[in-house]
Amino acid sequence: MSPAPPTRLAAPGRVRTADADRAEPGGLAPPPEPNPIDAPGTSDATWRAWLPLADLPELDISSWTSAVILAAHPDDEVLGAGGIISQLAAAGARLRVIAVTDGETAPDCADAAALARRRAGERSAALQALGAAGTEVLRLGLPDAGLTGRATDVADRIADLATGFDVCLAPWEHDVHGDHEAVGRAARQVSGRQASGRTFFYPVWMWHWAAPADPRVPWHQAVRVPLPPAVAERKEAAIECFASQLGEGEQGETPVLTEGFVAHFTRGCEVLVPVTGR
Repeated sequence: MSPAPPTRLAAPGRVRTADADRAEPGGLAPPPEPNPIDAPGTSDATWRAWLPLADLPELDISSWTSAVILAAHPDDEVLGAGGIISQLAAAGARLRVIAVTDGETAPDCADAAALARRRAGERSAALQALGAAGTEVLRLGLPDAGLTGRATDVADRIADLATGFDVCLAPWEHDVHGDHEAVGRAARQVSGRQASGRTFFYPVWMWHWAAPADPRVPWHQAVRVPLPPAVAERKEAAIECFASQLGEGEQGETPVLTEGFVAHFTRGCEVLVPVTGR
């Protein structure tokens, strides 16, 4: 995850809106529209108590021999699909992570390059914790918090890199995070150009701003991938590798990945939404 809110740099994934460029008569810009990510969010206990979540159709991934996973920032792929990555690695599948940005944006960071290196190292440690140390990681180095409106650019960059895999996993195109949405829309574009392979979205911020039975979420399409207890434990260990996001900032800022937010990704399943309409 990576911070970039509408009016200040703070919690993860918040994107600048165009409000600052829309002046009202008299030269005053209207206040930015509320961002759902800024709201308190839905607790993991609420999600766990929603019985239909456990009744989502189960997706069998045992036939997947290769997968490419798109990540807007280091940790996105582990939060949204770490358990799937772990199971595929154990089965000997060919795995590639395309790191679209290095997650170098932070409100208290004076050295973006150093943060990018640190986060790349955290990703490597997380993949090792998942049992997926052999995963190929390709870093594109596009600007963190700078992908809004650039889905086609991202698609052009990843098209060849994402070709030749059984499946592509990408952040959900409606995750209410500019970088996530751009990467998700790029994945949809690339899916439409290819004759084979399936593409699925993995939600990240959705678990925060949405609620059970939320009509903004395509529950009728969603599927779940069960995580055996040992896989869930490996995923939790992998999440712990992202120390730069789990700890307070240098000036006491709230952690990017709060305990309540991380809880959404410690359940016994992961949820995917298939890309349709190719």
